[in-house]
This record gives sequence, C-alpha cells and structure tokens, in this order.
Amino acid sequence: MSLMRILDISAQSLAAQSVRLNVTASNLANANSEAGSPEAVYRPRHPVFAAVLDAQRRDPAAVGVRVAAVVESQAPPEKRYDPGHPLADAQGYVYLPRIEVVEEMADMISASRSYEASVEVFNTAKELALRTLALGQ
Repeated sequence: MSLMRILDISAQSLAAQSVRLNVTASNLANANSEAGSPEAVYRPRHPVFAAVLDAQRRDPAAVGVRVAAVVESQAPPEKRYDPGHPLADAQGYVYLPRIEVVEEMADMISASRSYEASVEVFNTAKELALRTLALGQ
C-alpha cells in the first residue's frame, strides 16, 4: 500500500469520526430540551458510514470510509405529564427527545478513540516518509 493511500485513508477516517463526534455532541446538547408538541421536539441524529472502494483497481477491499448520511431517529419522543410547564400542550404533556445519555457518551468515547487512532496512523506514516527521505541524503 502506498504512503499516499495510507494518508488518504487516515484523512477519510478523521473526517468521518469528526462528523460522528459533532453529531453526538449535538445529541447530548439537546438531551434535555423540551417541546410543546411531538413535531417540535429535537430528534437525535446518527451518522451512517459507507465503505469507499477502490474503483480503479477493481479491488473488492475497502480503502476508506465516508459519511453517507446523517439520519434522524424515528423513535417517538418521550411524553411527560407536567400541566404546570409553560410548554405543556392542551392535555398537559411536555415532549422530550428520546436520547440515552449513557449511550451517547459511550459513542463519543468510541469516536474520540477512533479519531486518536487515525491521528496516530497519520503521524506514523508521516514519520516513515521523513525517515525514508533522510535515507536518500
């Protein structure tokens, strides 16, 4: 595998994990947001990853990753009875996003570690390239 391919794959992974971190942070930031109707409540989002294949070599092996889409959850919002709340609907319900904070935190830790691993791959490839160039001097 060429050095440029290693750097390209690492860069793709960094970009994908960056999107994952941002989406997870957005979900956590909106975990306690409230709304007066099910339509107005924040819907948690999740990135969908897709493998990048080498079309030139027609190699079935994946050579990278990309974010294919960021999708909204279709889960119904949580409904809480609180008739004294200023956002309560006519029946006295307030709607909250169905976000599991512990799961989101675990996802954030996983994305952070994946990002760090991609940085290490990038830095190692760069160091190998610099050492190879130094051999030619």
